[in-house]
Amino acid sequence: MTDDQPAATGQPGFVRGNERLDQLLADPQLAADVAAAQADAEQMTQVEVARKLGVGQGVVSRLEHRDDMLLSTLYDYLMAAGAEGAGIVVIVHGHRIELDLSRLRNPPEQLSALAAGHTTKH
Repeated sequence: MTDDQPAATGQPGFVRGNERLDQLLADPQLAADVAAAQADAEQMTQVEVARKLGVGQGVVSRLEHRDDMLLSTLYDYLMAAGAEGAGIVVIVHGHRIELDLSRLRNPPEQLSALAAGHTTKH
């Protein structure tokens, strides 16, 4: 028997994974349970990111649905979400320029002032 041929009556046949998932999710209760689990997983992720940022989960939710944000905010979010580094690449007049977003949080003049024990006023 191949996967194109039906199984003999009373015998299990090959069912493609997506077809099986569709069959299972046709059950309204199971579909609702899966949707609830996905929503919980998203909430847990937002709660964890919020905890790392020191804000509430609602702030993270609004942040994730914004059309735009400050680059420093993007950097903070990415770091809280587990990124090891963050940058943006832009091309200006054919030249590739990479912006290290971590420098938004600790500009070179701030780093050198901190190392020397001085602070800068803004």
